Amino acid sequence: MNLEEEFAQHRGELVAHCYRMLGSLHDAEDAVQETYLRAWRGHADFEHRSSVRTWLYRIATNVCLNLLQHSSRRVVPSALGAPGNDPDELHAQALEVPWLEPFPDQLLGADPATVVGDRASLRLAMVAAMQHLPPRQRAVLILREVLTWPAADVASLLDTTTAAVNSSLQRARAELARLRPREDELSEPHEPLRRALLDQFQAAMESKDLVVLEGLFSADARWEMPPIPTWFSGRSDVLRLLDAKLRPGPGRRVLVETSANGQPAFALYIRGTDELFHAHSIKVLTYTEDAISAVLAFHQPALFPAFGLPLIHGRS
Repeated sequence: MNLEEEFAQHRGELVAHCYRMLGSLHDAEDAVQETYLRAWRGHADFEHRSSVRTWLYRIATNVCLNLLQHSSRRVVPSALGAPGNDPDELHAQALEVPWLEPFPDQLLGADPATVVGDRASLRLAMVAAMQHLPPRQRAVLILREVLTWPAADVASLLDTTTAAVNSSLQRARAELARLRPREDELSEPHEPLRRALLDQFQAAMESKDLVVLEGLFSADARWEMPPIPTWFSGRSDVLRLLDAKLRPGPGRRVLVETSANGQPAFALYIRGTDELFHAHSIKVLTYTEDAISAVLAFHQPALFPAFGLPLIHGRS
């Protein structure tokens, strides 16, 4: 295997690594591109004292740390303020805010469990929580807990001591324990209930069946819509939002199933005045053992190509 082929073999997991660090798919892809440029330039000095994979992770981590010196942490609407309750008073899109972005599972090219370690570390709530950590602490957590690097190797990469790495890891774990979702939010329903929840959500959203949707959401369900800062909490307010914003009648919307961050997701297409279905948003679902507990609806059509989805859907 030549160097170019070996670089390509690790691309998916490197993008996932940079995504955990940066919270942005586009930034992560740029970071991996910079990683490969640095690797090509420095290959003559690479003495194979570690594997190519480890070498690439070292470069990628340093690229991310450099980028984080000049950027703000990625956020979701619920991190910025209290929920709203009036769907007619949504704030305008805040395009200047560095919003968290979803990660298309297809970019991994294989089972996430075998490629990137702990699959839970890619979940949206977990990536959002990691954004609260200082960059070097974030790197320590990911390298130690996700990639399972020895503390001495992390210390070498970050030019610090093993004791400092262990101390940083302790602080990161404590902060994540405060921020991370409750365990029941990370549980998933068993088949066939999981399949039924997704099928019912898809059909009810397409037909605007609020009765079915009411039965699918948990009492404390959240609905967020970056780059719109306004978000909604509680089943009744979420349903009020959907009642106000979903136009009634057949053939208004098409939902296409996909997956992001190891979670189920749907791409929403809206029928335009030209009778074509246009890309609207990527909706990533979080569920408990028997209900949908959160929907993060990314109103960013530019994300669709990363999911392998067209901007115009073919249904007529």
